[in-house]
Amino acid sequence: MNTIINRYILKEISVPFFMILFIFTFVLLMGRILQLMDLMINKGVGFSYVAHLILYLMPSFLIITVPIALLISILIGLGRLSGDHEITIFKSSGISLYQILLPIGVASLMAFIVTAITGFFLVPYGNFATKNLLLNIAKQKANIGIKEKVFNDGFKQLILYAEKIPVHGNFMEGVFIFDSRIDKQPTTIIAQKGYLVSSPESASVTLRLKNGSSHTVDAELKTYKKMDFSSYDVNLDLSASITGGNNTISKDSKEMSLFELAKSIKDTGKASAASREILIEFNKKFTVPLSCIIFGLLAIPFGVTRNVSGKSRGFVIGIFLVMTYYVLQLSGEALGETGKISPILGAWAPNIILGSFGVYLLIMAAKEKSPFLHVKMAIAPVKEILSRKPHITEMPTLQNFVTLQDKLKTNPGKIFSRMSKKELMAGVKKNKIIIRAKEKLLPLYYKLKGKLDRS
Repeated sequence: MNTIINRYILKEISVPFFMILFIFTFVLLMGRILQLMDLMINKGVGFSYVAHLILYLMPSFLIITVPIALLISILIGLGRLSGDHEITIFKSSGISLYQILLPIGVASLMAFIVTAITGFFLVPYGNFATKNLLLNIAKQKANIGIKEKVFNDGFKQLILYAEKIPVHGNFMEGVFIFDSRIDKQPTTIIAQKGYLVSSPESASVTLRLKNGSSHTVDAELKTYKKMDFSSYDVNLDLSASITGGNNTISKDSKEMSLFELAKSIKDTGKASAASREILIEFNKKFTVPLSCIIFGLLAIPFGVTRNVSGKSRGFVIGIFLVMTYYVLQLSGEALGETGKISPILGAWAPNIILGSFGVYLLIMAAKEKSPFLHVKMAIAPVKEILSRKPHITEMPTLQNFVTLQDKLKTNPGKIFSRMSKKELMAGVKKNKIIIRAKEKLLPLYYKLKGKLDRS
């Protein structure tokens, strides 16, 4: 019986999972598709290169979309079961919420394994392969990566600016270069046009400038040199910006595997900003896959709610939870990189906060209690004090009581909470009548007192 139910729940989850995974991965790919199409159409890059780039980018997309698709699919699946009262039928049949947790846990565990493998191996390999492929393309098509009206600082100790780059041309117009490769003698070069000449055999590119001038000032600002030229060559060493200064391409933290990050942590100092960044990236190798488990815990109590459920509701809740998670993640990383908190704490903060909240919501949902029950119990005394209204402890004197009876032509005792005149008279103490008034009697009390004051 339980096996059939487990398969049934997994089926409800799997269909929306693959649909949402495809949609979100496609959306992320659309953010890069314009750049990829520009490489193929305007820059003349072959389709095979573009296909390889898309393939290398897919792991970095999947590590984001798999946890999101899992969360939203569980919310949609359980929301559909709850909306059709199938969750209520499960409970009436003796199936608790913890038993429903089994298929959700299996789905979360499978997503965790896929995300872990992707984060440990595929993402670093894809990022590094992307950089290597772009370097190979740049050797053949030197104008790739240089944008017009942007200060391009991708070259070591050299900044390049181009006012205009024609779509179907290998030259630039309005070229400005700041070259600081010569110590204590930075050079500024201005030219009308510049042609990029690449050498596929090496990692160097030559920028051939036409009709311009170079301006050099020494460090003491005493000597100024100007040279006009009709043709001038500037070597742009791609290996200097993409490699670590040797013949091998260097890797940043996002391109390192788990073991490479561990080795880099040992080699770098603990107090530097680079070491904090590497330490955060190392812990993210574990926190991002574990987010699948966290999202599974959060999705169950939100999915089995007794309110009217539907796909749109599950999608909205899922997006809200994902945004909350990534806001906490970005905040923790920022605080960890600046050294305000421990990098380890900054990386694990979203999982700790949302994981604890998910366990609490799951326990309260299993007990069929409001998740805000403890909050209401905590603020109940404060709410009671704030809403407390003054009790009537004093009424008109006995003499005025008789006067009031004559004016109203009725027994005031019938007005006050079904209390007879005899019961009111019994409350006379020291020539004053004491009664306990309820909230609904307050307006009447002040109305009667006002009539007495005017008499």
